[in-house]
Amino acid sequence: MTTRGDGDDPVSDSPSQTTDDSSAETADDSSSRDSQRGDTESEGTSLHDEQLRELAARDWRAALAATGEIVGPIAEAIIETHGDRGQRAVEAVAELRVKQYRDFTVVVGHHEEHVVEDGGCDCADAAYNLDPENPEDRCWHAIAVDIAERVGAVDHHDMWYSEVREFL
Repeated sequence: MTTRGDGDDPVSDSPSQTTDDSSAETADDSSSRDSQRGDTESEGTSLHDEQLRELAARDWRAALAATGEIVGPIAEAIIETHGDRGQRAVEAVAELRVKQYRDFTVVVGHHEEHVVEDGGCDCADAAYNLDPENPEDRCWHAIAVDIAERVGAVDHHDMWYSEVREFL
């Protein structure tokens, strides 16, 4: 049997096999429907991606809450909004470095841990470099907490951080 080339029906190389025209037509119709369904699904996905991209550009936190995961358009929006701080926050979440204790949420940095409470952080960046009048101007630790909470990537510990801190 030869394969489909440019949309033709399969043709038998053997003269002893005959093709039923009605079944060939049904196969073509079915193939055509499958092809159209595939096109619709891919258009739907593209449309969904475009809607997600628009939502992420307006409010990446809402986009994260809606999807529950960090996907390309959302990561791009976080990084576009927060620059290097956004990139570091995404990496921290991917590496599961956001820890929730009974008393505090802590983000594990490369050299030390930072307490994030009510959107504020105890790091030097938050204390000296951020504009307190701009709510979008946040350190990467606070951004990481925002992301991790919305995607369920907070590592919960049933203990007091104040007790754990003594051992660090």
